[in-house]
Amino acid sequence: MRLRFIWVGKTRNEHLRALQVDYLDRLKHFTRCDVVEIRDGHDRDSSESEGKRILEKLNQTSFACLLDVGGQSLSSVKLAERVTSWQSETRKDISFIIGGANGVSAAVAARADYRLSLSLLTFTHEMARVILLEQLYRAYMITSGFPYQK
Repeated sequence: MRLRFIWVGKTRNEHLRALQVDYLDRLKHFTRCDVVEIRDGHDRDSSESEGKRILEKLNQTSFACLLDVGGQSLSSVKLAERVTSWQSETRKDISFIIGGANGVSAAVAARADYRLSLSLLTFTHEMARVILLEQLYRAYMITSGFPYQK
C-alpha cells in the first residue's frame, strides 16, 4: 500500500518541515509514501482553482481521505484499526488531502471516500500536516506492537 499526501502550499516553517521529513522517513519503514504539493491559489476562487489541481493529482483508483473538521473523529487506536482495515481491503493507494486556507472545492469534497477530523481545534495547515503524519506513524506502531504509542 502507498500513502499519498496531497496538500496545498509548501511548508515554510523550517522546524515543521523538519518534523514532516522525520515522520515521513519513519513511515517509510512501513509503507511507501509520496507528497504532492499543490500550488496555492491567490485569487477569490482559490478553493476552486486549488480543487482542480488536487483532482488532477488524485489517481482515479485512489481511496481519498479528506481532512475535514466535520469528518470522523478517531482515537489513535481507532485510526490504527481504520488503516489496518483499509490495508485488508487491499487498497493500493490512499490519498490524504489537506485543502488550502479557504477549504476545498465542492468537487474535491464530493470525491472524498472518507472524511477525517484531526480535532475540533483549529491548526495551521503546516501543523495539520505534521499531526497527520505523526498519527499515521503512531497507527503503524500500534498495529506492529511497538511501545511508541504509550
